[in-house]
Amino acid sequence: MARETTYLELSQEDGAAHKFYEVTVDGATVSVRYGRIGAAGQLQSSSFPTAEKARAAAAKKIGEKVRKGYAPAVRGARAARSVTRRQVASAPSTARAVAPVLWRFRTGSSAFGIHVDEDRCWVGNQAGDVYTVSHGGEVLARYSLPDGVKCLVADEFWIYAGCDDGTVYDLSSKVPFGAYGIAADVDIYWLDIHEGVLNVSDANGGLTVIDHEDEHQWSRKSSGTGAWMVRADERAVYHGHSAGVTAYAADGTGQLWHTATPGGVLFGWQEEHAVYAGTVRNTVQRLSKATGRVEASYPCDSAVYSCATSPDGRHVFAGDSSSSVYCFDADGHRLWKLGTGGGSALSMQYLDERLYLVTTDGSLVCVDASEAAIAAAQQGSVPTAVDVKSAAALPVFTPAASASAVPTVSVAAVPAGGVVVECVQQGGRMRVQVVSDGFEHGWNVQFPRGIREAGARYVVDGLHAASGGFYRVRGEIRRLV
Repeated sequence: MARETTYLELSQEDGAAHKFYEVTVDGATVSVRYGRIGAAGQLQSSSFPTAEKARAAAAKKIGEKVRKGYAPAVRGARAARSVTRRQVASAPSTARAVAPVLWRFRTGSSAFGIHVDEDRCWVGNQAGDVYTVSHGGEVLARYSLPDGVKCLVADEFWIYAGCDDGTVYDLSSKVPFGAYGIAADVDIYWLDIHEGVLNVSDANGGLTVIDHEDEHQWSRKSSGTGAWMVRADERAVYHGHSAGVTAYAADGTGQLWHTATPGGVLFGWQEEHAVYAGTVRNTVQRLSKATGRVEASYPCDSAVYSCATSPDGRHVFAGDSSSSVYCFDADGHRLWKLGTGGGSALSMQYLDERLYLVTTDGSLVCVDASEAAIAAAQQGSVPTAVDVKSAAALPVFTPAASASAVPTVSVAAVPAGGVVVECVQQGGRMRVQVVSDGFEHGWNVQFPRGIREAGARYVVDGLHAASGGFYRVRGEIRRLV
């Protein structure tokens, strides 16, 4: 029997969707390829007892997509979304000594994304891989996403990966799901999330704000371009670009302040009362969140690719384009400069006397930043860095392609503490609301768009009430059958 392929696309004018779905029947095998238009996408294959059953399964999948608005299309007729990657150079360090690296994990592709919490380290790379690694250097799991990871951000318990395909994935449970979709005409540079509100900075110097239900709230165009920095709190969104840092009211009602910086901003960090902007002109500046006033400057010897602070702001760290890492006191006095021993730090984070770096060669590096270890390193004594390897049997988690790909559970087998939610049509949009007792039934649930079907019910391990008046999923999602 001849091989049959059906190719569909869903591309909305407002850019909310820009994706394809391709079904191929080859004898008794059905292959499904899906993703953002212009990308290779993900591929899943299933075998059936007969060719007739394979064709019936394919027809069902196609029918589901057509009912959601997909239509037959010609592959390649629509352009992929614009994706810009930072062009980075990494020169050898001019430091006299090398940092005390405890371990190094090579992800296999260039990487920018990093997040470190009390339990583990997260690193995301351009191949779409997100790895979790213990603080001791053991690789714990891998998430395989459809496109390159731009950055990793945390919002309380939840971890999100912003990808080049315009999807922001929630990685907080075993099955990652797309929590937000960014318009196809937005060339994403960086993301931040605060209390479920997504803030997107882009190549044109723009800022776009999207709420927890993936709906556009407001946007601004700054006086600069190349907006690599965006940080947010309950008061404001802090937007760094080629002309400096601009603060906007969190509700979008207006600009609060603007501060010019010495050169374009390449990275940003925030603490409770200050934001830190690393610039192409070799400087990190600390700006008051209240007024935008420059409170301190931290001079480096090359362009600053990344920066971070200790939780109390007592120490400020910076990574430059010449494979060096710096430490300053709060007032701007340089305490030390050391070579990374493996490329320039594109992102960094400090926790419990350790400095975690993602370098230009795609490695996650753990540096012992204690005073004793730094003093020894300055004298030329450093530990032998452990080269961390990924286990062959490493768990790999991928996003669910459709509602049919989600694990199921019967009514009788709903676990204790399981919460039932239901997809409902409301005001022209598909919402998800809580059915179980003990919850605010008028609140919506932040839920994967790809598996929403009218009337479908799901069981989640738990829900968390966010301050914005909505629920977030905690734990696994299973379809109720």
